[in-house]
Amino acid sequence: MQKKRAFFKEAVKNIKTSGTIVPSSKYLIKKMLKTVDFSNTKIVVEYGSGNGIITKEILKKLDKNGKLICFEINNEFYNHLLKINDSRLIVVNESSENINLVINKLNIIEVDCIISSLPLTNIPDQISINILKQSYLQLKKNGVFLQYQYSLTYFKKLKEIYKNVDLEFEIRNLPPAFIYICKKI
Repeated sequence: MQKKRAFFKEAVKNIKTSGTIVPSSKYLIKKMLKTVDFSNTKIVVEYGSGNGIITKEILKKLDKNGKLICFEINNEFYNHLLKINDSRLIVVNESSENINLVINKLNIIEVDCIISSLPLTNIPDQISINILKQSYLQLKKNGVFLQYQYSLTYFKKLKEIYKNVDLEFEIRNLPPAFIYICKKI
């Protein structure tokens, strides 16, 4: 319960960047991650890792030689993520807009999957479009970009970039969420 209270306090204080006041439900996380073929996934990027609830689930499924790069701009959440003891985890206190710089610095050629919890509707339009475009460029062919949102406002924008976008819906989340499954063809 203490973790939920801490998340709530930090999320309310920074609602513009957190986009929610409660962590993702286990149902939303399970539905998002079921679309990832972890047997063929070595490099995963997570945007807006928050308190690490999705991060920990990714690490449970990720190959022992895989890497998970988490982008988190909130200092409290960033410091919390640094406490996760896993050699496959790289946490950066950087905007996801700079994925290309971070990936290049880590000598990574391409990314298999990007999982985003970013509240795109709260981010200035030009920045969110840059994040989506940079994400597309960093993904390998047939790579997957997963994004959940509480509305369908980004469907058209994602469709313009990825062309292949599927939708799922998870009602057992507060609030209920749409999951965008975008595949780079």
